[in-house]
Amino acid sequence: MTGFRTTLRTRLTLFYVFLLSVVLVLYAVSTSIFVWQGLLREMDQSLDRDLETVENLVTLMPDGSIAVNTGDQEGILLLEIWSENGALLYQSGDLKGQMLGPPVKPDDPSHPPNRSVRLANGMRVRVMTLPHKLNNQSVVVRLGVSETALREEFGRMVLALALGLPIALIFVGVTGYFVALRALRPLDSMARRAKQINAEHLNERLELENPDDELGLLGTAFNQTLARLEHSFEQLKQFTADASHELRTPLTAMRSVGEVALQNGGDTRYHHDVIGSMLEEVNRLTHLVDSLLILARADSGRVPLQRSEVGLLELATESAVLLEVLAEEKKQSLEIEGDESLTITGDRLILRQALVAIIHNAVKYSPSQGSIRVRVGSENGDALVEIQDSGPGIAPEHRAKVFERFYRVDKARTRDEGGSGLGLSIADWGVRAHGGLIELECKQPGCTFRIRLPRNGSTSVSSEK
Repeated sequence: MTGFRTTLRTRLTLFYVFLLSVVLVLYAVSTSIFVWQGLLREMDQSLDRDLETVENLVTLMPDGSIAVNTGDQEGILLLEIWSENGALLYQSGDLKGQMLGPPVKPDDPSHPPNRSVRLANGMRVRVMTLPHKLNNQSVVVRLGVSETALREEFGRMVLALALGLPIALIFVGVTGYFVALRALRPLDSMARRAKQINAEHLNERLELENPDDELGLLGTAFNQTLARLEHSFEQLKQFTADASHELRTPLTAMRSVGEVALQNGGDTRYHHDVIGSMLEEVNRLTHLVDSLLILARADSGRVPLQRSEVGLLELATESAVLLEVLAEEKKQSLEIEGDESLTITGDRLILRQALVAIIHNAVKYSPSQGSIRVRVGSENGDALVEIQDSGPGIAPEHRAKVFERFYRVDKARTRDEGGSGLGLSIADWGVRAHGGLIELECKQPGCTFRIRLPRNGSTSVSSEK
């Protein structure tokens, strides 16, 4: 918040007051017009009644003049009588020679029956004009009444509206500001709390007064974001620690072997063995760095897929052949079977890398003289690759974590066998990059890794499992 004018509650209050002022002004104007028209209608109705009375009081004298018998109604009429030729025949004394308008003739369409005029003395008068028969002579009777009382009454109403509107707007504005202040107070509290949360305190959360309203939903979303950030930071810290440990292990081994070799001296055969041991650690380190590079590119989304039509059984056979030597060393049987016609669209190298990682995992954990079976088929419209081993299985508490980076069920044994704990993570990424997923099913003994991939023409695996 940089100032009073820029606060959200101020902008909301000003907008609300502006909107309310527009509505009230429109309401006041429309109401004033409606009331004014109603007052004029009432005045016209009164004039119409008075005009009927006056018509009965008008008499045509023998000399052609007109007399009006007002009786007790003297001083209340503004009356004119015009001939059919437009000559003024009679004018009441209250007019004092002032005209109620221009000369008028009977049946003149340009002259409305009701109109407001201003007399020479400034008085506003409402005038009604009607034709009349007087002893078979056509005349025009024009009767007027002062609008002074009407305008004074209407002016008082307009003045009341003019004074009441600003007072109402001020009251509503002040009330609205404090209502907005109270309503947005949890937002201020969340903002102050959020400023105190940093990378060292990601376990803290915003306090929510009402998690079901709009601000509560915002705070809930923020807390969920903090939870994801906390989890990501923990993963990053664990990843950094594991990567550092994995990198330090081969480097330490190479340094130890080199130092011992320098201290002991030895013949050519001895140095040959030392160099070979160091190269093994270099290969292990290179493989680890390559795996980390793949995962780093995968996280950044910078690994484009070179898609082409891939025969799934052919790809599975090709992947298994790369591990035949390792399986033969452990006297294991490696069987591949399935539908030769089954094809998918994907990146051949990435899919092969995923299959190799899972088959290698099966060979590694299966006992000597065990069996590994690879089956290619389809199910529920998805392409399916199942890798079944004869190993000891995976306990339920470990199954959800085997695809995490650097995670090992048996840390000591795996490190001795040269694993880095990244193979299944890379396999999981490769399959998901193709819109698929990997399922794990474990029985005693052995586990089955089931890879589901979308068939040609699909973008993701079937949701019906």
